[in-house]
Amino acid sequence: MGATPIVLAVAGILFIFTALTYAEGTAMYPEAGGSASFARHGFNDSVGFISGWALMLSYIVTIAISAFVIPPYLGYFWPPLKESAVIGTAVSMGIIFFLMIINVIGVRETSIFNVTASIFDLLVQLLIIALGLLLVFNFDVLVHNMKFYWPTWDALILGIALAAIAYTGVETMSQMAEETKRPAKRVPRALVLMIITVLILFSGVSTVGLSAMTPQELAGSWATDPIAGIAHVISTAITPQEMAATLSSETEVVIVLTWIFTGLRDLLPVLVAVLAASILFIATNAGLMGISRLAFSLGRYQLIPPVLGRVHKRFKTPYIAIILFSLVALAILIPGFFAPRAFLELGALYAFGSLLSFVLAHASIMSLRVKNPDLPRPFRLRWNIRFRQRELPVTAILGLVGTAVVWLVVIFTQPYSRLIGFVWMAVGLVIYLIFRWRRKSSLNKAGRLPTGSTESPL
Repeated sequence: MGATPIVLAVAGILFIFTALTYAEGTAMYPEAGGSASFARHGFNDSVGFISGWALMLSYIVTIAISAFVIPPYLGYFWPPLKESAVIGTAVSMGIIFFLMIINVIGVRETSIFNVTASIFDLLVQLLIIALGLLLVFNFDVLVHNMKFYWPTWDALILGIALAAIAYTGVETMSQMAEETKRPAKRVPRALVLMIITVLILFSGVSTVGLSAMTPQELAGSWATDPIAGIAHVISTAITPQEMAATLSSETEVVIVLTWIFTGLRDLLPVLVAVLAASILFIATNAGLMGISRLAFSLGRYQLIPPVLGRVHKRFKTPYIAIILFSLVALAILIPGFFAPRAFLELGALYAFGSLLSFVLAHASIMSLRVKNPDLPRPFRLRWNIRFRQRELPVTAILGLVGTAVVWLVVIFTQPYSRLIGFVWMAVGLVIYLIFRWRRKSSLNKAGRLPTGSTESPL
């Protein structure tokens, strides 16, 4: 509601703490496991599994929720994609199925396309902020919308949890560290740059958004494509004649500027529709890529049955994990056909998995500071406090407390995410216990399988 800029700011602070924690952990252990790797080193295999399984849930929901909001943006070109829950959900499921096949086959992602789309998307968002501040920003309207539509405290904290969706990418970067040249330097640098970028974008877009529309309007017809709503308001905010009158001049320079401005304004909704859909398509694929890397890593360290990390002999991809978890993503989209709250439920379910993995990531970094203080740390967090002759990073402590509190609010206030989340974790723990019992392996330390063994059936 009206606290959207505040909520994004608070979530952004927690995001900063989390990104810094991942920077130290990934620089130490440039492995594909992400928070599961930190937890395995910081505690033991059991905690590593819990973190990895929670992370798997967040990847699955990332796939579902990213695909779910592609059709509403494309609805600019064909309205039924936005107006019909059946058509929109069916298209979303088709996108996931298509990407599942692509990831099983192992077609290389087109890096040039990804980078180009990301750069253009970044530029369009900056354009939205610039035009929004010029055309629709009104400080009095912003303050009124924040005060008049201020949410209750439980809704405020739930909003912080849902805002975590906006700050995806930390785990994806960590997962890619194993395939990165000089990860000890490049991954922390990338995480710091991501912090700066997303905070600028979300502070600017949310401020413009609450000046352009009331929270009720944003959460109504524009709930699943809010940037398109903001672009629509900007494109109708002022006519070329009003623009020329505002500049009060008929010089050639003013005429050219008016022409350029009008062209950008009119083109903005189309750019948003195309680029938002392409970026969300990339995000859906990134979730599938994350699942493949995470499953292979968990299987390699005997945290899940190796059959889930088995690599296809021809395509060299963990095809069983990709197919299985893609089917789970398709299953959790089924309520989209008939449940109006499906989008909100997906958001809360994402928060369940991601926040739990963040909590364990912060705890793991602090545990490693206590257990292995002399371990080489190419990127070391500053602002430490001393505890039993050990230095604990303040940002990790604050990140742990903040993410834990928000996670607890989610499980106490959201029955759907609480039920699905704990059932998911319980099923995973049963699989883990049975697998370790059959292998006659310790629950806490089993070690890495020999190279190639993840290709063998259980």
